[in-house]
Amino acid sequence: MKTVYTCFCTDIIHEGHLNIIHEALKLGSLTVGVLTDSEMIRYNRFPTKPMKDRIDMIRSIPGIDKIIVQKTIMYDDIVKELRPDYIVHGDNWKDPGMMEIKKNILSLLKKYGGELIEIPYTINSTIQKIDKQITEKLAMPEFRRGRLRKLLNLVPIIKTLEVHSGLTGLIAEKTIIADGEAIDQFDAMWISSLCDSTDKGKPDIELVDMTSRFRTINDVIEVTTKPIIFDGDTGGLTEHFVYTIRSLERMGVSAIIIEDKTGLKKNSLFGMDVEQTQDSVENFCAKISAGKRAQLSDDFMIIARIESLILGKGKSDALQRARSYRDAGADGIMIHSREKDPTEIIEFCDAFRQEDKKTPLVVVPTSFNSITEGELAKHGVNIVIYANQLLRAAFPAMENVAKMILKYHRAEEADNCLMPIRQIITLIDEL
Repeated sequence: MKTVYTCFCTDIIHEGHLNIIHEALKLGSLTVGVLTDSEMIRYNRFPTKPMKDRIDMIRSIPGIDKIIVQKTIMYDDIVKELRPDYIVHGDNWKDPGMMEIKKNILSLLKKYGGELIEIPYTINSTIQKIDKQITEKLAMPEFRRGRLRKLLNLVPIIKTLEVHSGLTGLIAEKTIIADGEAIDQFDAMWISSLCDSTDKGKPDIELVDMTSRFRTINDVIEVTTKPIIFDGDTGGLTEHFVYTIRSLERMGVSAIIIEDKTGLKKNSLFGMDVEQTQDSVENFCAKISAGKRAQLSDDFMIIARIESLILGKGKSDALQRARSYRDAGADGIMIHSREKDPTEIIEFCDAFRQEDKKTPLVVVPTSFNSITEGELAKHGVNIVIYANQLLRAAFPAMENVAKMILKYHRAEEADNCLMPIRQIITLIDEL
């Protein structure tokens, strides 16, 4: 009997999946793979059911001879292990990532004469409604809020991109790359105080109030599903901070990062070039503790940002503060530096990890941008935040186009710098 293989990365079985299984069973003995949670995140979307439940879901379908776990989105290991006569897949090779998977399958099967069988993708109103319901479920506050904590256990390092509008949220949500060996995308979104303020034409001094900042969150939440980390600046007065926590929880935000400074906020990248005052350990710990007491869910995270390296106080002060903030209830530690050389960040992370293996570490490699995610992960970093790159990319591009229009008194010369509007609006889903 011929051997057949197909893989599923879905949280629900509908008639389209059953049709693929029905057609696969006609070809021979069927083995079904279930993609791991971590690979589903890289390739498709966050699973709403754990892998065990998805395996049980497949097991309930009659006629399947064997169920296995597919550990990578590419098929190299599966083909090496099973050497199937046929791999069955839907014909929905609709994006670059899917096309890379198809090329991977074809190249592997060609080596020994195996065949890819493509089943026409089932499209009807029922399936479209199911897909929409899954997406809507992922966007709901109670599901989105806890996703950051789950990611900490699923991926080597959480890649987080700054967003400051619904459109930039869609870029973070939908940007996927495929290089022939793997598929990758961002895991989470960072709503930056700097970028939110700059986008509104305001200075980064906590001038934009929380009501306005919450509107930005709402714009992003309405069109995305990925977890959100919120830049809370200093957190403000403790009495105000507790209300911010409650509001963010209700909205479905996963975490807030607050920095241990007081007074008029100045951007950390100015360092000691401007007057900045670090809060006392006692005051900042009290703020963290008050925030933890105020939160209602176990999902939400308060992450303490330490400014000791920015202010020239050194690693010892940063480590002492990290211990105190953690003991006060902080769910994670962010360490910041404006040095181009990542050495002091690495030294802090190594020292912290020697005594604390579990507390999540966050870094923002804006200045020390030569270090890779893999290198940071080796030193115990759990979350990397690309904190302002989208905004910084947009400004010079828009300014350049504005100058070209002024120079030539028309828009034709700017066309080569512009994305077609049709391509932009394809990012936006219609109901």
